[in-house]
Amino acid sequence: MRWALIVFLVAAVFVIPDASPCLAHGKPSADISRGPDVLDTGDGSSDAADPNDGADVSDTGSNTSDIGSTSAISDISAADISDIAAAGGASDVGLAVLDLQTGQLVSSQGDKPFYSASLSKLILAVDALRQPLSGDDVDLVDRALSLSDDNAMDVLWTRFDGMDAIGRVAAAAGLTGTHAPEDPSQWGEVVITANDMVRLYHYILGSPQRDAIVGALSKASATAADGFDQAFGLLGVTGAYAKQGWMFYLPAEVYLHSAGVVDGRYAVAVLTTNPTGSWTTARTSINAVSTAALAKLGVKG
Repeated sequence: MRWALIVFLVAAVFVIPDASPCLAHGKPSADISRGPDVLDTGDGSSDAADPNDGADVSDTGSNTSDIGSTSAISDISAADISDIAAAGGASDVGLAVLDLQTGQLVSSQGDKPFYSASLSKLILAVDALRQPLSGDDVDLVDRALSLSDDNAMDVLWTRFDGMDAIGRVAAAAGLTGTHAPEDPSQWGEVVITANDMVRLYHYILGSPQRDAIVGALSKASATAADGFDQAFGLLGVTGAYAKQGWMFYLPAEVYLHSAGVVDGRYAVAVLTTNPTGSWTTARTSINAVSTAALAKLGVKG
């Protein structure tokens, strides 16, 4: 029986197009939309989404006294943001764009919950960097962000109380749809939303952790520690820095995420799941959404 199971798992890895064996997980059945670990500590305002297309155009209420130029978001309608998300084809897309100067936010399925894959590394880094760190710890954070090193994340998750760290960062940054995983051993199943990811960047850029995090993300290489090509979405765009995420769920669901800052002004989060089982198809999908979003922002790749 054990040999039959091994043969099945090996076959699943090699039959599924472009699948990577170290990224395969069993398909979860739990509802991941249970809400945050903590109560919303924001100002009580909410974004009114269009029930017809899932698009949202809103203002987060940020200080606008330092506006240097008109925001490109001003010209993006709910229909526009829906069209950008639709560029993902068969992929389910959560998309959010936040103007870090004006506080204007546009999103499509911005509050839809997704498993984080490696984007949870960014959340944990915020919490870890608040604490006194050894040189080795600093190196682990740097590797987790720049190389998306899973081994580094495994150590950090245990050493810095990953389960509670997610709630602490959610409370500090006002993240309303982010919570720790049901299984404490699965940091890739931290639940996030596109809206929360752009709000997280807004928080990071105003925090003492800014330089360490931006520095690590800015030197991200095209090839991750596990050999995965992480040059998709926002990574590689001139003047941008981003955290990438990828994960495979049996039988055929590919997660690809890209969340970062472009043009020094816009925080962008593109979260995707693709049902085809193909990394190539999923990559094409997230690249199409990212390219369409950047074009609307007037940012060249």
